[in-house]
Amino acid sequence: MDIMQSCIINNDKKILLIVIDGLGGLPINSKTELETALTPHLDKLASMSSLGLTTPVDIGITPGSGPAHLALFGYDPVQYQIGRGVLEAVGVGHDINPDDLCVRANFATIKNGIITDRRAGRIPTQKNQRLCDKLSSQIKKIDDVEIIIHPGKEHRFVIVFRGKDLSSNITESDPQKDDKPPVPVSPLKNDAIRSTEIVNKFIQTAAQIIEDEPQANYFLMRGFAHHPNLKPMSELYNIKPAVIATYPMYKGIAKLVGMDILDCSETWESEIETLAKNYSEYNFFYLHFKEVDMKGEDGDFSGKVKLIEKFDALLPDIQKLNFDVLAITSDHSTPAVLKGHSWHPNPFLLHSEYCRQDNINKFSEKSCAQGNLGNFPQTKVMQLLLANSLKLKKYGA
Repeated sequence: MDIMQSCIINNDKKILLIVIDGLGGLPINSKTELETALTPHLDKLASMSSLGLTTPVDIGITPGSGPAHLALFGYDPVQYQIGRGVLEAVGVGHDINPDDLCVRANFATIKNGIITDRRAGRIPTQKNQRLCDKLSSQIKKIDDVEIIIHPGKEHRFVIVFRGKDLSSNITESDPQKDDKPPVPVSPLKNDAIRSTEIVNKFIQTAAQIIEDEPQANYFLMRGFAHHPNLKPMSELYNIKPAVIATYPMYKGIAKLVGMDILDCSETWESEIETLAKNYSEYNFFYLHFKEVDMKGEDGDFSGKVKLIEKFDALLPDIQKLNFDVLAITSDHSTPAVLKGHSWHPNPFLLHSEYCRQDNINKFSEKSCAQGNLGNFPQTKVMQLLLANSLKLKKYGA
């Protein structure tokens, strides 16, 4: 990054990074979701673009959404490890204090001590709000630690433990799979013994409050974290960046790296309208589409295919804006056959006046593997976008 930063120059060229969450997949009946989808607009764009694959963290490593996005934005995800709790807390608009311990939680369904649904059927956000209000009204403090509960979308919510000397070195209670018991929360280091006791008291109290709920009768915790110290993208790259996303976590990670959050409603069409409306105000946009990943996590192959086709139908509206550099990729792969994130590289498309066109007439995992960009580290995406927008001058004499 030091070499890149020494080469950065300013100009008026505009960059759009589109992240179709969980895009990459694995074959069912010989074709992946992306290969199965009818995508005439993506395929035409691919024929005029450079293609490749990106590795989010390292070969064979399955990334969480946080590290995968950090890599996309050019931050080393191994050096900068940010817990999901902070990402969600910032994303829902909570002002975090340096001492706050944040954790992401899922409402879940439990029966006889076994988690039968880690997402409680993806309960409506309104029901989430009611449950969070119920918990907030009955749990104000645990010992001397203030408890703050924020609803997110569907089954997701955030818990902030506000007090002194709280440690994030705590295990998560989420087993990451159904048909397993919750994982006991325990300290990873001695400095977390008191924090773990407080968290377990909260779990016991909160679980009793919602145990009679018909569906969301339990909750799982993951990603205990404090606020990180990250240099903003505006300083790293001399750009003015903004995010357009509908889910709190992605707004959160974008805000942590210094992006402005642009308000939009829940639809993809609204996200694109927001992009057009703010086109003149920024020179870097991160545009996030979440639902493809959700279909992968649900094991819904055909549902994922339909959403990829929906994006393809909307692509011309994005292309009309004539960004100088357009990249379409994912943060990580979410094959429906695995019902979760995977280690597979992400398909990557780069279109600009200065890209070397591959003349490959299909956008898919296989076609991207044949592209001239090869398989490269996800942390180099920003460098490639800056180069194609002529924001990097020559290095050396």
